[in-house]
Amino acid sequence: MDLIDPRTGAVRGTLDPARADRVTAAVATARAAAPAWRALTPRERERRLDALADLVEAYVAEYAALERAGTGKPESEADGEVRQSADLFRFAAGAARAATAPAAGRYLPGHESWVRWEPVGVAAAIVPWNYPLLMAAWRCAPALAAGNTVVLKPAETTPDSAVLLAEHAAQALGEGVLVVLPGDRETGRLLVADAVDLIAFTGSATAGSAVAARAGHRRVSLELGGNSPVLVLPDAPAHTWSALAEACTYNAGQSCAAPARVITLDENYEHAITELTAALAERRSGRDFGPLNNAGQAARYDRLLAASAAKRSPAAPGRADGLWRPARLLADLPDDDPAVVEEVFGPLLTVQHAPTAEAALALANGVPQALAASVWTTDLATALDLTARLDAGEAWINCHLAQSAELPHGGRGTSGHGTDLSALALQEYQRPKTVTARLGA
Repeated sequence: MDLIDPRTGAVRGTLDPARADRVTAAVATARAAAPAWRALTPRERERRLDALADLVEAYVAEYAALERAGTGKPESEADGEVRQSADLFRFAAGAARAATAPAAGRYLPGHESWVRWEPVGVAAAIVPWNYPLLMAAWRCAPALAAGNTVVLKPAETTPDSAVLLAEHAAQALGEGVLVVLPGDRETGRLLVADAVDLIAFTGSATAGSAVAARAGHRRVSLELGGNSPVLVLPDAPAHTWSALAEACTYNAGQSCAAPARVITLDENYEHAITELTAALAERRSGRDFGPLNNAGQAARYDRLLAASAAKRSPAAPGRADGLWRPARLLADLPDDDPAVVEEVFGPLLTVQHAPTAEAALALANGVPQALAASVWTTDLATALDLTARLDAGEAWINCHLAQSAELPHGGRGTSGHGTDLSALALQEYQRPKTVTARLGA
């Protein structure tokens, strides 16, 4: 299959998707490497993962070029995401060493009990095309730090940086500890069906449901689509509009946690439309953000836009040819509009209004996705109350997409389950074993 440069539409290479024999061989390689990797102490694994992070940082320019070739990201975005990926390997390795000691005590008379946290075995990590290296690091870093070996299947349109990561992992971690398996959706299905012990999947809700159905009794960690509500109250701070415009166009809006649905109060509705239209006009496709990733995603974006009943649809200046799409706002649309209830995954904001904050909260919680959300107000008490009642795994106040390796990220509802980032992510790739010893003769 051809690999396409989303910036130009030109063929930039080819990919031979892995099939059953290569999938089975990759899993067997990871299985063979698992005992030695598991036997390392957390300190020894930390040193090797630090060496991998060193290699990623030493080759930032090369990784960023590969990321840009597959995604079309601006150089600043690609460079920053590569550095974040290196940081994630360092963080996860240190978190595994600093994890809270297993609980121990005498819970039964004459017996001592404790809990061992053990790696699951061979983890299959299937990651998407919107953040090829960064999503690989989100999944692989905690899995490796917890003592698992990993078979990584990158998205079919963006295998480039994963292939380089595999080369560096072989140097830093040892052969077979991190195996990369380029391919298409059939490759992913074959990997899920093979003898892996855990499946970590990041992608669409539909594909996530299929993975869960095929997984059977095996552990599954799912980070699926989002459709983030943004509650903007009349006393929102002045930077609200520019911050939302920047967040919704970062990576061309192709972020599961990107702001998607702006919901404000009736008296603030026209003001919100005016301010957002002006702020989005400052964010130009081809200058400030890249294209959509592939023809299928562009067709889906265009379909949702065409199906929308929005009466106002101002688009910002910027490229609109090929896979490029300008920043756009949709207003005067029904609450069940396709652009509201489905994840658009592009540089687009819908604007809705409600008579009260309670009604706005109901709109925010009125879709199946529940990944991320934000509240914008200068009233801290109101902000804390609304964030507590938002159905979302991650919520922000007067900011959006502010994330760090130390803070957990995960969804609810059709946005999946499980935890990425933070020390809590280690438990996605471990299982507890209770050991009880009788004391005395």
